[in-house]
Amino acid sequence: MSDIDVAVVEQVAESVVLDELWPLYRTVFEDFDDLDTWRHQVWDRHSARSGFRLALARTHGRLIGFGYGYTGEHGQWWTDTAATVLHPDVASDWLGGHFELVSIGVAESARGASVGRRLLTALTDGLSHHRWVLMTSSDPEDPARRLYRSSGWAVIGPGFSADRIIMGRSWPAT
Repeated sequence: MSDIDVAVVEQVAESVVLDELWPLYRTVFEDFDDLDTWRHQVWDRHSARSGFRLALARTHGRLIGFGYGYTGEHGQWWTDTAATVLHPDVASDWLGGHFELVSIGVAESARGASVGRRLLTALTDGLSHHRWVLMTSSDPEDPARRLYRSSGWAVIGPGFSADRIIMGRSWPAT
């Protein structure tokens, strides 16, 4: 897959959400059965947050990947929940004003072509946040976890369940 274009946006057209992003999200993650529930529980809240960024990867005009995140703050569900599972010193150092990488999703047909790496690079390029955090699989061989590890992320604590971990990256790298 040689002709891949990755663009980062801070706002996304409704038609892109409905016609491209939601169908790809649903196929990749399979955690919501319908658009309205996903929009209400996830997308509308996340896309309205401060520091929201969305990276879109396309080949020949077709969406094959996306990644997004925003500025995580105390008072938000994820940040507050992470603070309960991380060691207090780690939570104090890492949470609040961090860049929270929420999702990277790549179409099955495009996996193994460095689309995820390109999305991650584009999404984090130029961030002013000094701490970046995410939650991913606790399996060291999971492709997403391998991507993050090879990009300078490290485990900073347990996730919200036994099969998840929280990873972080300092910027600039220390």
